Amino acid sequence: MITFLKGKLTDALPTQAVIDVNGIGYEVLIPLSSFEKLPELGQAVTLKTQLVVREDSQTLYGFATNDERELFRMIQGVSGIGPRLALNVLSGMDVASFKGAIGTGDVKRLSSINGIGKKTAERMVLELKDKLGPAPGAAAPLGQALAAHDKPIADTAAALEALGTKPAEALKAAQAARAMLGPQASVEKLVRAALKGGK
Repeated sequence: MITFLKGKLTDALPTQAVIDVNGIGYEVLIPLSSFEKLPELGQAVTLKTQLVVREDSQTLYGFATNDERELFRMIQGVSGIGPRLALNVLSGMDVASFKGAIGTGDVKRLSSINGIGKKTAERMVLELKDKLGPAPGAAAPLGQALAAHDKPIADTAAALEALGTKPAEALKAAQAARAMLGPQASVEKLVRAALKGGK
């Protein structure tokens, strides 16, 4: 899978960019949030990418940041939302604002995005609230605040989340594994111990 493109920006529109990578031009569909971060034409650029393959097409989507790409993937997981609509969401709202709207259940704000009706907005809140965690600015639990300054715990919790554990449970499991194995344990050992503990 193509995970990023690094080359020269040869063309840019609010909805797409063309990147010359060693003489091959890649057309990449981008959200407005990424377009605003692009350099001048002819300058070096790196975009995180997501290849979407359909029966009749292969489309490359590009993002200026990992956060945008991760949110794009997550939004597509909502029933009834495809890649084009997910791109619309990122064009209509930056990552922090979107997470805030989901966290507070702001259906009105979400349904103001082009292509998103009230029912789709409600579905997004319902399906993404647990995955995105508390809204930015909300008081994080003490454990989460500590984890932000403890990379092994944060990395272990992230790995557990990627394997399907809910964020709050992932953090508790990571901390329990650390307590059992000690502060020198590697992330790999902490993940294994946390997974065994959950069974």
